[in-house]
Amino acid sequence: MTEKKRALIVDDEPDIRELLEITLGRMNIHTETASDLAEAFAMLEREAAFDLCLTDMHLPDGNGLELVKLIGANYPTLPVAVITAFGSMDVAIDALKSGAFDFVQKPLDLEQLRSLIETALKAGNQPTEISDSLTGSSSAMQLLRSQINRLARSQAPIYISGESGSGKEVVARLIHKGGPRAENLFVPVNCGAIPSELMESEFFGHVKGSFTGATSDKLGLFQTANGGTLFLDEVADLPLPMQVKLLRAIQEKAVRPIGGAEEISIDVRVLSATHKNLGEQVDTGTFRQDLYYRLNVIELPVPSLRERSDDIPMFIEQILNKLANEYGQRAPSISEEASEELISYDFPGNVRELENILERAFTLCDGSVIVPADLNLSRGKFGPAPAKTQSIEPDPVAKVEPDTNEKIGTEYSLEPGESLEDHLDNIEKQIITSALEKSRWNKTAAAKSLGITFRALRYRLKKLHLE
Repeated sequence: MTEKKRALIVDDEPDIRELLEITLGRMNIHTETASDLAEAFAMLEREAAFDLCLTDMHLPDGNGLELVKLIGANYPTLPVAVITAFGSMDVAIDALKSGAFDFVQKPLDLEQLRSLIETALKAGNQPTEISDSLTGSSSAMQLLRSQINRLARSQAPIYISGESGSGKEVVARLIHKGGPRAENLFVPVNCGAIPSELMESEFFGHVKGSFTGATSDKLGLFQTANGGTLFLDEVADLPLPMQVKLLRAIQEKAVRPIGGAEEISIDVRVLSATHKNLGEQVDTGTFRQDLYYRLNVIELPVPSLRERSDDIPMFIEQILNKLANEYGQRAPSISEEASEELISYDFPGNVRELENILERAFTLCDGSVIVPADLNLSRGKFGPAPAKTQSIEPDPVAKVEPDTNEKIGTEYSLEPGESLEDHLDNIEKQIITSALEKSRWNKTAAAKSLGITFRALRYRLKKLHLE
């Protein structure tokens, strides 16, 4: 028989205490109650075997934040949720920053309360170490692991800051995986990739017939992530009108689909990230200050790769082994000179750039050893300087006659909506396909006719989706 969970309820209003006792009792949770801080402190010191604590913020002998801090310092595995007055978001945010698991507003919404309690009880059973999958043993990575393990248990909104390619989404996934919502969905969304006219529908959903083209009901991202985690990547790219609607959804824990008659309660943990400086965006007026404070309850900085250069050799080994498995080939080794170049390189694109550099070197290198020439590093802060070119002064006397056989001033243009990268990919596809057809799809012969290695051809076939 499963042992009953135990909860401590701290509130000076008898009606609230009774409502909470009845609600938790129906969830098969044993409750103990206290009417002020002194009584709560005494009960914790005497018993200390609680699985959950619910406390009001305003108590006769002090503030609920005092209880939150005491529990955080002495009972770190005990989740404590605070009850705040309606509209007291500043108070709720202070509680979350002080270590509260979550908050619920008066008048109590019993559906939200039950959801909070279920999530809190799961948090008490979470493992203490969940970030071993992070590569690196540098001090910066050890600190990041510790922060992830601690923050995973909370429900506080977290703003993950860091440069592009530093692994912010990886960190967000680990926070989700290590928390009480791990069994539910992790829903990532790139805020900069959604057209502004579709944003409200994407986030909040719509009902059939609410606008032209709405041929059926659609769940929004908040409803899809219900019970789980919504990760707002590149949140700085949200237009101001959408920021207002997002703020309301987060504060009210409810959304109204386009064309819907009623609001729908949602239970979602919100994590956000951007490679931009969100504080500067607030100063320039492109990001709302109230939304910034709501998302940035706790900031978690992800270090850049150059701040943990000691970890680069481990990254190199891990990435090359992964590529070898994907290509079904033996992983090449890397020369000491090439490894040193990578360690001293600035990496403006961080881990993502390192992965791209190594994949290119893996496919294009001749033989079984990657050398500096295979890396083809662009110039970074500490990267190699480009070779100097000799400038040639024009001869003021010489007269250049145009070659009648040569096109002068030929103009090339892209098709409407076509990018340069797409255009070049299409040309490369045509050349490779032609070489394969001439060699009757013998890849070794095709690679030879193209003047590239077999491995390089395989890389391009994969990149261009020709396999």
